[in-house]
Amino acid sequence: MQLPPADRTTSPFTGYGRAHWEAAADALLTAVEPYATDDRALYHLPGDRTSWSGRLSDGLEGYARTLLLAAFRRDEKALERYATGLAAGVSGVWPRIEDRGQPLVEAASIALALRLTRDLLWDRLDDGVRQRTARWLAGALTAEPWPCNWELFPVTVGGFLADIGHEPEASRAAIDRGLERVEQWYAGDGWYTDGDGRKYDYYNGWAMHLYPVLHAWLERDETLLARYGDRLARHLADYARLFGGDGAPLRQGRSLTYRFATTAPLWLGALTGRTPLRPGETRRLASGALKYFLDRGAVDDRGLLTLGWHGPDASVLQGYSGPASPYWASKGFLGLLLPPGHEVWTAPEEPGPTERADAVTPVGPPNWLLQSTRSDGIVRLHNHGSEDVRYDPYYTRLAYSTVTAPAPSHDNSVVVDGDPSRTGIEPLGTGEGWAASRHTAGGGARVTSAVLARGAVEVRAHLVEGAAPGTQVRVTGWSAPDGIRAELLPVLHLDDDLTGVTAGDATLFVALARLTGEPDPVPLERAAAVGVAGDGTVTVRWSDGTEARFRLDGSGAHLA
Repeated sequence: MQLPPADRTTSPFTGYGRAHWEAAADALLTAVEPYATDDRALYHLPGDRTSWSGRLSDGLEGYARTLLLAAFRRDEKALERYATGLAAGVSGVWPRIEDRGQPLVEAASIALALRLTRDLLWDRLDDGVRQRTARWLAGALTAEPWPCNWELFPVTVGGFLADIGHEPEASRAAIDRGLERVEQWYAGDGWYTDGDGRKYDYYNGWAMHLYPVLHAWLERDETLLARYGDRLARHLADYARLFGGDGAPLRQGRSLTYRFATTAPLWLGALTGRTPLRPGETRRLASGALKYFLDRGAVDDRGLLTLGWHGPDASVLQGYSGPASPYWASKGFLGLLLPPGHEVWTAPEEPGPTERADAVTPVGPPNWLLQSTRSDGIVRLHNHGSEDVRYDPYYTRLAYSTVTAPAPSHDNSVVVDGDPSRTGIEPLGTGEGWAASRHTAGGGARVTSAVLARGAVEVRAHLVEGAAPGTQVRVTGWSAPDGIRAELLPVLHLDDDLTGVTAGDATLFVALARLTGEPDPVPLERAAAVGVAGDGTVTVRWSDGTEARFRLDGSGAHLA
């Protein structure tokens, strides 16, 4: 991908400005064009993978997600091509929108693109095409979504159809129904679960916040915008801490192949004026993420986004991941809706939270502890409350970071009797420098876990209950790539291989851990002194002389 020369004047961190985002969008749009069908209604991207929705749906996905990119770019020539495809698609090529079917997802991207470019695309269509398009989209008003972020797709379609006066009552009903259903999943402090349970991940930003806030903004509904926009602003205070100093988002949760779609809520806050971030910080975080992926092979030699994280990587895919799925990365170009003179584009880049100071930040609703270090730019997420067993291992591990990926060897786990499973996660709280949870482990044993963190150092404790005496327990730490140091030292009831056995009804296992990019860190055993009293109280003395105490028992974690 050919980008303009780096701009180190206004973008000293990334070298990226608006021209780089425009060039990236143009290159992505150009690269997919050869894979459009003759009528331009479907985009069949190359590869031997088909999603569980089938080839026809995958082709529609290719059309819809790249149309969204063209809409954010407001590229009139590209939109002319998509107008041709739209006319063919709604004339019998595209599958119908039905209950819990993938076309419902893609209909939302098409409707949003049409609404954003009404003057450039919709208003120039033949009336017959408009009528057929409205009728096809109207299937989304009554189709039953999956009970998760999908509830917002009828909202997005309904917003466009109400705007053009098509079935206004049904459109408003779909909007109200979807927003009402999603409301039950708002957990406070700017966080949603993605449906029932405790599914916390990037869907908060690129779905749960994106669609309601955009809907309120496009409706010019100040009451709705106050509700959803204020939630977004609160979310961004935490969200900005999920990016490493190298621009990397955390590798946690599902649909990670959407890559720099992670930047969408950053731009959304600036677009709607609902953000706690300074303009230069917003651009630095967003451009850092785009640059991170472009520098690491996210685009292949044909200019196409691959199914993966850096390059191709099947480990981050789900059954719904088809050849064009990565093009939900188009959401990351939302910032192009901001005019060139907007301060987000003109202000000098400013460092993000990770680059300003070391921090250990509790995040209440997901029961996470975010641990970041300025010296190496690494962000670590200690997961004591997010769970979706359908997508293990990207939810169930104890920790994730911006420089590591979950390993097949079950990193960041408590392995009880050879079983690394972690289900039924129960949050026990998070606070200044700590987080704790309880879960069900192998053989039905219950494990109460706590982490205390300071700088790059972690103290991890696990109380195993309900396992037969003599049951083997193994504690694992980080699985680090080259250039990153991962350490795990035994403290209590663990041998040098980080393995021990249970004794009695409850056994406490304690280890000292560190993940760092520093080339010559202080030896880990000198970074924290850990002692355990006879009653199980753990005392941690950090290298700066401060102390922390905690105790785990059957009722939870007790911090002193």
